[in-house]
Amino acid sequence: MATPIQLPVIDISDPLNAAVGKDMLDAAIKYGFFYVHGKGSDFSAAEVDSTFELSKKFFALPKEEKEKCTIRTDNRGWSGMHSEILDPEHQRTGDFKEALNFGEFKDGKLQQPIPPALEPHEADIKHFTELCNKTCARVMRLLALGLEINSEFFVTRHDASQGETGCVLRFLYYPSINSPASSSYQHDIDVRAGAHSDYGTITLLFQRPGQPGLEILTSGDTWAPVPVWPEGATSAKDDFPPILINIGDMLSFWTNGLLKSTIHRVVFPMAERNPSSSSAKPQDRYSVVFFCHPVNECNLVPPVPSPLVTAAVAATATGGTESGNKVGFGGGAGSLRERSSMTAKEYLDMRLSATYGQREEA
Repeated sequence: MATPIQLPVIDISDPLNAAVGKDMLDAAIKYGFFYVHGKGSDFSAAEVDSTFELSKKFFALPKEEKEKCTIRTDNRGWSGMHSEILDPEHQRTGDFKEALNFGEFKDGKLQQPIPPALEPHEADIKHFTELCNKTCARVMRLLALGLEINSEFFVTRHDASQGETGCVLRFLYYPSINSPASSSYQHDIDVRAGAHSDYGTITLLFQRPGQPGLEILTSGDTWAPVPVWPEGATSAKDDFPPILINIGDMLSFWTNGLLKSTIHRVVFPMAERNPSSSSAKPQDRYSVVFFCHPVNECNLVPPVPSPLVTAAVAATATGGTESGNKVGFGGGAGSLRERSSMTAKEYLDMRLSATYGQREEA
């Protein structure tokens, strides 16, 4: 069994601490993943727990109810089992998962259909989204300090008051290996979510204790499990698993590959795939994800004005290699440098078309 990777756990309670920003930048360069302290975010355990309960409530609905909010071209809505193929080169079938995407709010209301079961909780979903945005702002301020640029550089370019963004709050459900929904699963071929990199700038991942499955591709081209509870974060003061952050393709491209957009996947845990060697009971996996994106018209082509990024540009120009990840639409973030401009929305639309193919018009 592969050895779990030990990622840094970073306290973001002071978002203007340059030393913390340097630690975060180092993690973003080396791993592309790191945890942040729940206490440094604005979430309470009760808010996280109640959001997961809403997720379970939705996925337990009859299929005909969920189909009323089928995912559209604007990336809002429900996608059913096997409808996403994140790694078409290697996957036999689509992902063993369901998902529900929530977009932005206007005047306190979602701009998409939601089932009646969730309508009484629209304000709760809005509140959780706002907390996600606050935590993203903390992380982006620290990354900016690590890059030795103005702490507000990224925050201002993600300001929804300046225009629409591609930000999405996503509920995810992965059925257990012995679920009827997983009946077509083939050992060592199928995965819950295929190998991919995320499309945006940063991603927040909320997980549940006892529901593992996330793996990242290491520099040695091996898959390493990512613990739900990292070492040193299971003490009594932690009331829910630390939030896992990862760098997306847009931010990797924006920093000339200095920040690493790491390939990752979600698998059926080894204990479930080999039940004869373990007493572990197969479990469904639920996660809540927030994908952070800049304002749609934000141009990603001019590199971030950081001396560290300038050095990365110079290294590439003299034959050095990018530290960024090569997965993604058109060969990854690096291939987009040939363009004179690339807005955040243009890039997102490319990636969504590759993932979903034909989608229902918004």
